[in-house]
Amino acid sequence: MLCVIYRSPKRDQTYLYVEKKDDFSRVPEDLMKSFGTPQFAMMLSLDERKKLALADIEKVKEALQQDGFYLQFPPPMENLLNQHLSDTKK
Repeated sequence: MLCVIYRSPKRDQTYLYVEKKDDFSRVPEDLMKSFGTPQFAMMLSLDERKKLALADIEKVKEALQQDGFYLQFPPPMENLLNQHLSDTKK
């Protein structure tokens, strides 16, 4: 299964996976508006991979088959205050 990944110009570290290059027909219009004009990042075969850097490959495959797209958000920000408090207790 091939997929094409696009970067959002509006939201840092947010990526949209679709089945075919430049085919956003199954992506909701509201999502496309908030995502911005997709910027091509890469094309890859999900069949040849066992995992992805920041997304669950099985969830990506399932979403592509069912919905025609997968939206990857950035990882949650680390709470620096909690980390600082934890470090000072050591």
